[in-house]
Amino acid sequence: MKLSSLIAAGLLTGAAAAGIAAAAALQRHPLPSALLIRGVFAGAGKVPVKEILPHVPRFTVTGHRGLQYLGSAGKPSLDLFLPDDPSRKPLPVVVWIHGGAWISGSKEDVAPYLKVLAGYGYAVVGVGYSISPEAVYPTAVKELNSALGFIRDHADRYGLDANRIVLAGDSAGAQLAAQLALVITNPGYARDTGVIPAAAPEQLCGILLNCGVYDLTSVARLPGPVGWGLRKALWSYTGSKDWAATDAAGHMSIPEHVDHRFPPTYISGGNGDNLTLTQSVPLADRLEKLGVPLVRRFWPENYKPALGHEYQFQLHRPEAMESLHETVAFLEAVTGVSALPRNPLEERAPLRDFEARPDVRLSA
Repeated sequence: MKLSSLIAAGLLTGAAAAGIAAAAALQRHPLPSALLIRGVFAGAGKVPVKEILPHVPRFTVTGHRGLQYLGSAGKPSLDLFLPDDPSRKPLPVVVWIHGGAWISGSKEDVAPYLKVLAGYGYAVVGVGYSISPEAVYPTAVKELNSALGFIRDHADRYGLDANRIVLAGDSAGAQLAAQLALVITNPGYARDTGVIPAAAPEQLCGILLNCGVYDLTSVARLPGPVGWGLRKALWSYTGSKDWAATDAAGHMSIPEHVDHRFPPTYISGGNGDNLTLTQSVPLADRLEKLGVPLVRRFWPENYKPALGHEYQFQLHRPEAMESLHETVAFLEAVTGVSALPRNPLEERAPLRDFEARPDVRLSA
């Protein structure tokens, strides 16, 4: 046998052994998978600044970045964006929780979009939280609850109305927002999860849920790369390979715990997002059945172009702008505070018109 053939055979044998070792590592510990998924997610959840730039208000929003809501440097912080209009204070507060499958993402990823929302005349908070595998459940939930306590304690300093709070989130952040809403509105759920709510039910005006994952039972059956990735992420986040059997998985499954006390909800997902039909639509149906005031924003399955995961951040698309306008209309309705006028070319559908439209329904 030629030397080159021997070398090639050796390389192939080494590559095969490395592949087997890597596969074994993926089965033994969540860290390799989590880091792999984090690398895939890197940049995927970022708001496209160039595309959103025309919609970001100039000289109208003040940002307070890196506020240490957990009390010390080196821990997650929050960003606060305020419209420069003293006459509107105190301002209703939108608390936005970023996505990233509980193992990636950052508040900086969504900051451009939060500035846009603040430009409509609301205080908008982007909350950072500890991600896995560095931290496991329920660390993130407890940190996010602490952020509400920070808002309450610093309301006078920043001109915030701590009695008018809207929770919001995208992707895994939507699950976290929904879980925090349950902590606030359902004393039994708060007791079971071991989280003492930092806000009262009457302070929570509503919740914005975009492209979220809510039903962990269906995640266990979700096929393809999305299902594989979520299951690996949940292994990392819960700290257990058998994550579906953990108390954490039970707590995280939102449809199992919602009741009529859940806050008024805006829920949306793209027709090209694998999570919409298995996660967002069933939760919307459940909330509607419970009589929770609800705005649902979905598109027909055959709608073109297909709108993928996190479509709402793509403000160069008319569908994302429509979702933004409906989001602002929802904020107006649940907070009782009218939005500031922005662009005269942007015509916003008032909330009262939703019932007349076949693809957006308001129910109460």
